[in-house]
Amino acid sequence: MSTPTPTQVPAVDKDASKRRALGKGLESLLPSRPAGATAQPASALAPPTESGKPREISVELVDRNPYQTRSKVDAAQLEELSRSIAATGVVQPIVVRPLSNGRFQLIAGERRWLASQKAGKTTVPAILRQVSDEQAMEMTIVENLQRADLNAMEQARAYERLSRDFKMTQEQMAQRTGKDRATIANFLRLLRLPIEVQGKVEAGELSFGHARTLLALEAPEAILKAARKITALAMSVRQTETYIQGLINPEKRSNKGEDKANLQPQDPNVREAQDRLQRALGLKVRVEDKRGKGRVVIEYSGLEDFDALMAAIAGE
Repeated sequence: MSTPTPTQVPAVDKDASKRRALGKGLESLLPSRPAGATAQPASALAPPTESGKPREISVELVDRNPYQTRSKVDAAQLEELSRSIAATGVVQPIVVRPLSNGRFQLIAGERRWLASQKAGKTTVPAILRQVSDEQAMEMTIVENLQRADLNAMEQARAYERLSRDFKMTQEQMAQRTGKDRATIANFLRLLRLPIEVQGKVEAGELSFGHARTLLALEAPEAILKAARKITALAMSVRQTETYIQGLINPEKRSNKGEDKANLQPQDPNVREAQDRLQRALGLKVRVEDKRGKGRVVIEYSGLEDFDALMAAIAGE
């Protein structure tokens, strides 16, 4: 009698398991394609089956995503990443979708794709996704918003695009990106800045804090003039806050015929409370106090301001 041959246990590909784990970030955004769906031919190197397992595809067959949120790629960081890829390869696969012409469109991983080319790689590990134009656009924008290297204006435009093209509310955007709703409202308000000021934010001359403080000024001309002075003097955010409050509430005002005897100087404590509220809300605030009683008047100039105010006060 012959001895039964022991069953061979397939070896576990630990590297492949690691790559699968690293590639799950975007998989949670969309459900996998139904098992019975038929894929379009894409490439002999990468049959377009959607198993979630990375496969090597030619870097020359990948097209840049037209919905990419990032407008600039840091050259020094790209060079550092290309050296790492040349030494150890791409650790986290890119995400692409197959096109009908046999090519692929990038959904996520643009820097890894660019760095792979710079490192002289002919192929790059990729996870295939069968998604529509709208789904690809949403995935790209959301993935970029979860990164930390977008400047404030890139983030503002990304949120605006989700609102315009996908009709998302700020609450829905907050759920998709994991960001605070009030933060999203503040980013959207940056789009009200004059184009020149937006350019200064993109160039890193003004921070998000500077830009948010400038919005307390209503007139575009006043915002632009203040922004130029802030950059010329290299003011900190705190100095900017003080400067803007001085423009909104100058120490000396023309009384325009009012009876000066009836005007009472504002209590320093009330003035400080008013300034703190304006800095916190990014809106014009007036505190009217008389012997411990009075009212707080908050001015807003649009629905975005009102949404941000509600989020700050009501905790929504």
